[in-house]
Amino acid sequence: MEQHSLKGRTLFITGASRGIGLAIALRAARDGANVAVAAKTVAPHPRLSGTIYTAAEQIEQAGGKALPLAVDIRSEEEVERAMAECANTFGGIDILVNNASAIQLTRADVTELKRFDLMQQVNVRGTFLCSKLCLPHLVGRDNPHVLTLAPPISMDPRWFGQHTAYTVSKFSMGMVSFGLAAEWKDAGVAFNCLWPRTIVRTAALNLIPGVDQSRCRTPEIVADAAQVILSRDAKSFTGRFFIDEDVLRETGVTDFSGYAVDPGKELLTDLFLE
Repeated sequence: MEQHSLKGRTLFITGASRGIGLAIALRAARDGANVAVAAKTVAPHPRLSGTIYTAAEQIEQAGGKALPLAVDIRSEEEVERAMAECANTFGGIDILVNNASAIQLTRADVTELKRFDLMQQVNVRGTFLCSKLCLPHLVGRDNPHVLTLAPPISMDPRWFGQHTAYTVSKFSMGMVSFGLAAEWKDAGVAFNCLWPRTIVRTAALNLIPGVDQSRCRTPEIVADAAQVILSRDAKSFTGRFFIDEDVLRETGVTDFSGYAVDPGKELLTDLFLE
């Protein structure tokens, strides 16, 4: 399919203060897009780099227009207010990226209920809430898209046996997206999911011990794949689960070494994939 630029398009990206969310924002900014940075971090975090304000500065420097918004996606009032401000500032919303996510890779016996609740509230409820509240802004727009960072759904017991709580939350994000794709297909709003083939080096990896970050890829590969998806025809390109590498291969990319943290190292396959 023909690809188009995101120039002039308005994206509302959750968790865009760092990592994959920020990379998607910067890729869109290079096209000349408007980006609402919807995240909780307004002051520097002791272990995680980036705030909504530093992200906004980078977006502006990359060629886009930015709107930093302090948002806890568990709050209906905060999300609704932020989306209204985004729409008022840029004249509407064309794209929602459900990127914000909470993670804890532990078995049930050491998973505190507050962490279980957090993953369900941010990952599942947050995805549903942001999608629900963004729909009035998306319906009727030219080529409206919702992209959720969630893996293809698998019933392989090994993914549940290692960390049931997290697995349920991530697969549920995909189920929400898949369901909304069916609900809103006739309205022309695309809902798709994207997941990286390999582990991606982000600040969040600092919270997960034992990951060799030299065997990861950079967030830019996910951002480049997202740009391809978000440029496609929303009426026909919906209800799918994509892997970043596969998306780029379909556009003719054959050399992925530039995305590797260390091209000489064997890459680590991400969770939920063979």
